[in-house]
Amino acid sequence: MTAPRGGQQSPEDDGRLHVTRVRDLIAIAVVAGLALWILIRYNYGEFPSLPWPASVVLYLLAAIEVGIGFYVRSRVSDQGVGPALSQLHPITVARTMVLGKASAILGAVAAGGWTGVLIFLLDNGLLDAARADRPAAIVGAAGGVVLVVASLWLEFCCRAPDDPTDDAQTPDAYPA
Repeated sequence: MTAPRGGQQSPEDDGRLHVTRVRDLIAIAVVAGLALWILIRYNYGEFPSLPWPASVVLYLLAAIEVGIGFYVRSRVSDQGVGPALSQLHPITVARTMVLGKASAILGAVAAGGWTGVLIFLLDNGLLDAARADRPAAIVGAAGGVVLVVASLWLEFCCRAPDDPTDDAQTPDAYPA
C-alpha cells in the first residue's frame, strides 16, 4: 500500500478493520433509495406486484446476527477467544465482524431501496396497485433498518476488550 502524496498515511488507511460508520450507511441508503425511486417511477407498470414475504429474509438474517452477537460477546467477555480448540479463534471473530459490515451495507441498501419504492407508492395513492404494494414496501424498509441495527450490534460484540490504561498499572511496572 502506498502513502498519499503528502507522505503521511491517514488513520483510516492503516490496514485495520474499522467500525462501520452510520453516516456511510445513510449515504448508501439515500443513493439506493434514489436509484430505486427513479427505476420504479419509469417502470412501475413492468413490475409484478410486490410480495411482502420477500423481506422476511432480512428479519431472519437480523435474528441470526443478534444470536451470533450474543455468543461472540459472551466468549469475548469470558476471555474465551484464542488459539486453543476450546476457544473461539480470533480469525473467526474477525470474519464475524466482516459479516456484520457486509450485512450493514445490505441492510442500508434494502432500507433505502424499499423507502424509495414506498415514497413512489405514497405519491401514487390513486392507483389500486400502488395501495396494494404499500405493505410490502413498509415491511421491506423496516426489515432493512432492523438488519442494519442487528449488524451494528454484531460489530459491537466483536470488539476486543479495551486495553488497560496507564492509571491501572502498578508503579513497579516501570523501573525508575
